[in-house]
Amino acid sequence: MSDIVNDEYPNKQVISNDQLKAQLMAEHTSPAKNDFPTEVITLPSRGQFYPEGHPLASGQIEMKHMTAKEEDILSSTNLIKQGVVIDKLLQSLIVTKVNYNDLLLCDKNAVFVAARVLAYGPDYEVEITCPSCGQVSKHVVDLQDFGEKLIDFDLLPKHTNRFNYTFPIGKKSIEFKMLTHGDESSIVEDVKRYKKLSKLSGVDPELSTRLKHIIISVEGDESKATINSFVDNLLSRDSLAFRNHLKAITPELETTFTFECPHCDHVNEKMGMPINVNFFWVGA
Repeated sequence: MSDIVNDEYPNKQVISNDQLKAQLMAEHTSPAKNDFPTEVITLPSRGQFYPEGHPLASGQIEMKHMTAKEEDILSSTNLIKQGVVIDKLLQSLIVTKVNYNDLLLCDKNAVFVAARVLAYGPDYEVEITCPSCGQVSKHVVDLQDFGEKLIDFDLLPKHTNRFNYTFPIGKKSIEFKMLTHGDESSIVEDVKRYKKLSKLSGVDPELSTRLKHIIISVEGDESKATINSFVDNLLSRDSLAFRNHLKAITPELETTFTFECPHCDHVNEKMGMPINVNFFWVGA
């Protein structure tokens, strides 16, 4: 058989089977530019903690609107069982060429909310049990009302994810970082492994495991042995003070809203947004 395709077709460039295969693969894996609507989303970090030249250092990320392809991802039983369905969805929606593992968790949460708004609009209906009277009522949350937490970025380092902190009681100095999606994945795997080893004790190792990933160095020493030993012996007051400091400087969406119970006079101006099956599975 000839290795040339369309060798007798008039006025057509002669190409080989391998060239045709490569062309078809490229057409299948690389959608035509501008064949779907996109939006540019501002990241809570403003890109300040990514290295110079990083795709997200601009403080923005481009995302496309959800299509039937993404709805197939959401309905994948296999991805749901693996617990990765949301990450696969976000990876499919992000147009900016970026390593998904580099995405800071504070930015990932904003991308998560933006994906829902682009897919189904800003109205998100939830059922809330009033903490005062116990009655259940429906409430529509406007996701576009969520604003960014006020952060003084001038006090924070630029183009680096390394921060300094000195513990108030133990006086030890550390360097730490804000977690990325890649870090979070490593933490999940470590916690699973530690839980298997600590079944008899019943101790949940998540808090200490998270701190061991957040802390980069102790008094200039970056060895994992030093960091692990330091965290295991960290005073609870120092641990709490550090976690409060980390929360205070972490840019993020303020995903709280005002809840007014229709059955009584109770008002909660800082109700946390509940995530239920309808957040992405609208009509489920």
